[in-house]
Amino acid sequence: MLTLEGIRYGDGAFSLAADLSLSPGARVAVIGPSGAGKSTLLDLIAGFRRPDAGRVLWRGHEITAAPPDRRPVAMLFQENNLFPHLELWRNLGLALRPDGGRLRAEERQEVERALDRVGLQGYAGRKPGALSGGQQSRAALARVLLQARPIIALDEPFAALGPALKSEMLDLVQAVAEELGALVLMVSHDPDDAKRFAGEVVLVADGVAAAPVATTRLFKDPPESLRRYLGL
Repeated sequence: MLTLEGIRYGDGAFSLAADLSLSPGARVAVIGPSGAGKSTLLDLIAGFRRPDAGRVLWRGHEITAAPPDRRPVAMLFQENNLFPHLELWRNLGLALRPDGGRLRAEERQEVERALDRVGLQGYAGRKPGALSGGQQSRAALARVLLQARPIIALDEPFAALGPALKSEMLDLVQAVAEELGALVLMVSHDPDDAKRFAGEVVLVADGVAAAPVATTRLFKDPPESLRRYLGL
């Protein structure tokens, strides 16, 4: 269980509160107005921000003070965070050797298998600039597969993709998450993505990240803050 217990975070006029728990293996969409704190919520979970109050726990163990590389979270950003000067096999190799050390033969094979899994067989020697946006997203997802962490946090990584390619990537995320048995949190501005992908939704609005609600129930009877966001 991932638990945010009494979390309070502030930055100038911005504030966010969260008291919620998410189950291992769940598919959770994080939705809400721009600037409400969706990315901030993921940053607090991944360790890129520290709360002013409260605790973050994973399976009963507190990780509030743990740095990002010591947390059970693999983060996938919209920019994919691929180093442009490195070939894909080196980019992905950082998931296995964050210090940039030389990969062993078996580690290089792991990288090749991860690329194969996301449909990039034979692309290991290419640099990110030689790839399409969809291929870069696949490469970033292959890195997540190599990290093999039990929580995957997606901060709108497919927002720049067209509808068909975005749907394809969501299916691929679903498949990778099932392989890993991972909890997935996906920030999205598109309600259709939430309905298609997530069994639960965390609504972030009015300074609060609400407890998760079943996706079908939330959209069937949306609260006022969600109605405003959807323009209903």
